[in-house]
Amino acid sequence: MKTLQIATAQFENSSGDKAYNLSVIRQLATKAAADGADVIAFHECSITGYTFARHLDKAQMLDLAEEIPDGPSIQALIAIAREAGIVILAGLFEKDAAGGLYKAYVCVDGNGLIAKYRKLHPFINPYLTPGDRYVVFDLLGWKCGILICYDNNIIENVRATTLLGADIIFMPHVTMCTPSTRPGAGFVDPALWENRHADPTTLRQEFDGLKGRAWLMKWLPARAYDNAIYAVFSNPIGMDDDQLKNGCSMILDPFGDIIAECRKLDNDYAIATITPEKLTLAGGYRYKKARNPALYRDIIGQANTPEQKVVWMKG
Repeated sequence: MKTLQIATAQFENSSGDKAYNLSVIRQLATKAAADGADVIAFHECSITGYTFARHLDKAQMLDLAEEIPDGPSIQALIAIAREAGIVILAGLFEKDAAGGLYKAYVCVDGNGLIAKYRKLHPFINPYLTPGDRYVVFDLLGWKCGILICYDNNIIENVRATTLLGADIIFMPHVTMCTPSTRPGAGFVDPALWENRHADPTTLRQEFDGLKGRAWLMKWLPARAYDNAIYAVFSNPIGMDDDQLKNGCSMILDPFGDIIAECRKLDNDYAIATITPEKLTLAGGYRYKKARNPALYRDIIGQANTPEQKVVWMKG
């Protein structure tokens, strides 16, 4: 495996405005490529917008969603990748020929679609169908996986994707700054975003505290550390429908250390150098080898009826 330069991006998307969102993706991808990035990853539903979909009926969702790879947005993404000379990962709502709806994330280069993943644990709209498989694919000599937002909260998904061979897991999100049962959680006042240039300190305090980054640091480094993988976390910044998001897009290495992070209160990207040596030097590599599945395969594999409750969503 060769050394890679991977960029993770954050931007303020516009709900339902695919042309605008693709224009920002084009701008950031072109700049990242000029800075030497081989790959750039954007957030969950970065092409379509996300949180506004909780208000849409099935007909509206079908109108918003596109088939992959033949839909216009994926074709546009491929064209951007070709023009910029960079691999791009981005998300949107997908529909199939039978009218099924999915939360999808794709990896493309200038030649076409490299990989597609469907979120295993969607919740933003009741008409979305969960994905039914993990995805591991070859990218520039590396094995990569994708897990979208809530998928990463179920730790078995990260371990399973790792055991299927992933060295890098792309983790696109729309997260943080929402109410929860955990102490310190809650929405962040949109007025702070509007006043961010005059008073960045108060906004940064909210974004970096338990409503945001401090919560992320409770679990994201552990996913990378325990599994000895590179974790590429991407998240929007600014308003997503009526909710303010805090960005913090970052890349963590197999030691669980942050090696690149977006810190602007604005659209941004950060680039990290990905080297193969860390995959086997990190403790998680040894811990995976020390596993004894005979002790717990029947425990972990016992029957369970999936029940997903998102506290900030009513009903």
